[in-house]
Amino acid sequence: MVAISVVIITTNEADSIARCIERALLITDDVVVIDNGSMDGTPEIARRHGGRVYTRNWYGYGANKNLGNALARHDWILSLDADEIPDRELIRSLRRLELREPDTVYDIRFKSYLGDKLVRFGNWGYEHHIRLFNRRLISWSETRVHETLLLPQSARKKRITGYIHHYSAKDLTEYRGKAALYARLSSEQHRGYSRRLSLIKRLFSPGFGFFRDYILRLGFLNGIDGLNLALIRYRYTWLKYHLENRENNESDTHQQLVNEQLDIEC
Repeated sequence: MVAISVVIITTNEADSIARCIERALLITDDVVVIDNGSMDGTPEIARRHGGRVYTRNWYGYGANKNLGNALARHDWILSLDADEIPDRELIRSLRRLELREPDTVYDIRFKSYLGDKLVRFGNWGYEHHIRLFNRRLISWSETRVHETLLLPQSARKKRITGYIHHYSAKDLTEYRGKAALYARLSSEQHRGYSRRLSLIKRLFSPGFGFFRDYILRLGFLNGIDGLNLALIRYRYTWLKYHLENRENNESDTHQQLVNEQLDIEC
């Protein structure tokens, strides 16, 4: 075992949490699970398979991950989602790490699946993320969605061999639902920000994203799944900007009415 804690956040992950914890325990004896009120038995399954489970309110992806980091026994944190499985090569790589430099972060490549089918190309085929870091210097941004790691200027990134296998969605229907949820959360996250989206960005970003994923990143080589994944990505980007723009317009209208009322009262 190495001085790494694995931190997982969950909500209704009964189908996947056991396999995730079983692999995590090949790396460490400290697996922390932050559960947000699962109703499908996730906490019980996690405890039964060796996880230390804490039930917490939902404050957002970044905030709940930081809660888990604070409860870990070790300073080095490997952050996993319940539907992510480290492979044997990655486990061997992690066991060999000396972990002497707290400002070093480790970038890990991903293999993503639709159901049990590996998606080799497109946006999913090029995924890699920093997932191993030292909590004394690094934490997650406390955003509701699309959280990122806050890295010091001294941070040095290293790539390690092996993969995290990400079972992204059981099928296209589930993935469409996830994309719609993330679009809504992203728009809510920017509510009240003084950010205005140009017409050009709203019109061309979805199309460029589709072109990048389907053509430049060879998503067409995934067959019909590649086309559907690129279209869902297109829809996600369009919906995110559409909702954000609508909310900003509603906020402007509300503020205008408030200002007019203040003028009348004065």
